[in-house]
Amino acid sequence: MQPAVVVSDLTFSYPDGCRALDQVRFEIGRGETVGLVGPNGAGKTTLFLCLAGVLPVRPGHIRLLGLDPGVKPDRKQLPARVGIVFQNSDDQLFSTTVGDDVAFGPLNLGLPPLEVRQRVDEGLAQVGLSGMEARVPHHLSGGEKRRAALAGVLAMRPEVLLLDEPSMFLDPRGRRDLIGLLKALPGTKLIATHDLDMILDLCSRVLVLDRGRLAADGPAENLLGDAALMEGHGLDVPWRLRK
Repeated sequence: MQPAVVVSDLTFSYPDGCRALDQVRFEIGRGETVGLVGPNGAGKTTLFLCLAGVLPVRPGHIRLLGLDPGVKPDRKQLPARVGIVFQNSDDQLFSTTVGDDVAFGPLNLGLPPLEVRQRVDEGLAQVGLSGMEARVPHHLSGGEKRRAALAGVLAMRPEVLLLDEPSMFLDPRGRRDLIGLLKALPGTKLIATHDLDMILDLCSRVLVLDRGRLAADGPAENLLGDAALMEGHGLDVPWRLRK
């Protein structure tokens, strides 16, 4: 079976000349859940934006579900199949109500009103926000914003899900609920986070990114339990793996 995500020697520089990604290479199998860890500024968010087709990349360096974000006709198909939850929820919530925000993606797929309604209800129920359709997004708490943004992505029913710091602003109960939700969701997931205990709960494999380069790729417990590796890349060994 073809991998869900294939990244081959991906390099990306911003207009100011800052090289954010440098010859990154990895594959993710269909249905696999993989953690992406690294210090601030490692290039994690840039990688996600390249994968989702938000940042321009040259053809031939990324394949998601057989689509190349560097090719315009392929890039237009990505929103229906690849979902991204941004690190800052305010970048993702822009409508006057939560319901309108969650409905935005399905409406842009041209779905009939009844199916859009069903997807909105389904997405909100999955994240525990049922009945909050009329709320103003920017009046929500930080944790509620995170869940509303995730609901909007889930309403698209993506085959690949990219989550950038998904547990940010969540209280312990919300974090536990999120972990349970992500465990139950089908599809392929790449999770970028500093919450290394969440990585251990969800991922059997982890990628370590630092200064735009892939420093390590392997079993989550082995890499996250390697004190020298973690310290060398600005990270700490999770408490449960400390001896």
